[in-house]
Amino acid sequence: MELVLAMDLRRNLVVHGKSGLRATYKPLDWGCSPTADPLGYVHAIAPKFLYIADLDRIERTGSHDAIIEKCAEKVECCYVDRGCISPEDMFAGRNIVNIIGTETGGSDLSRYSSGFLSLDVKDGTVIPSGADPVHLLSAAGSWKFSGIIILNIGAVGTERGIELHLLKSWRAAYDGRLFYGGGVATTRDLETISRAGFDGAIISTALHRGAVPLEWIRRGCCC
Repeated sequence: MELVLAMDLRRNLVVHGKSGLRATYKPLDWGCSPTADPLGYVHAIAPKFLYIADLDRIERTGSHDAIIEKCAEKVECCYVDRGCISPEDMFAGRNIVNIIGTETGGSDLSRYSSGFLSLDVKDGTVIPSGADPVHLLSAAGSWKFSGIIILNIGAVGTERGIELHLLKSWRAAYDGRLFYGGGVATTRDLETISRAGFDGAIISTALHRGAVPLEWIRRGCCC
C-alpha cells in the first residue's frame, strides 16, 4: 500500500491543523522537520510520495504554484489539491497529479478527464453536496479519474483511528485506485486500511508524533 505524506500550505508555510478548522492551523515546525518552510520540510523528511493541499488557493486568497512545482521535483509523485474549479484549472507540472476536490470541483464531476477525485467527507457526508460517499463512489466508477481519495476532513489531525466497517463499504463501492486520509493514529490503522483493500494512505500527524516510522514515508510504503 502506498504511503503518502500530507503537507498543507498557508501563507508560504507548512501548517498543521485539526478537524478541518482552517482558521486555527499553525506552522508545523515540530516533529520530523525543524522548519515549516515547504522546501526545507520536504528536504528534511524526504518522502517518496507527497500530497499537497494549497489552502490559500482552495479559499481563493493566494497561490503556492511556484513552491508546489519545486516540491514536486523532489518526490516521485506529488498529489496536489489547489482548489481546482474546472478542467481548464488543472495544473501541469513534473511529477504532479491533480486532485479535484468535491469542495471546489463543481456539481458535474464527470466533466474531468484525468487526475484523482477527492471525496471531501465531513460528519459522514460529502461536502458541499451532502451526498452519501457510497453513492458518489458508485457513480465515479463510470468517470475518467485515475483514482479517488476519501479525505475524512473531520478526522484530520485527530488521531482518532479508523472505522473498519466504513472502509469496507467504501471499498466495495469503487473498483479503481482508492486512498484514505484522516485520523490515522498508528501502524495498526495502516494495517486496517490495507486489509480493507485500499491502495494508499495519506498521513501527517502520526508521523510527526512518532507513531509511524519515518523510514516508511521515505520508502513510500508500509514495511
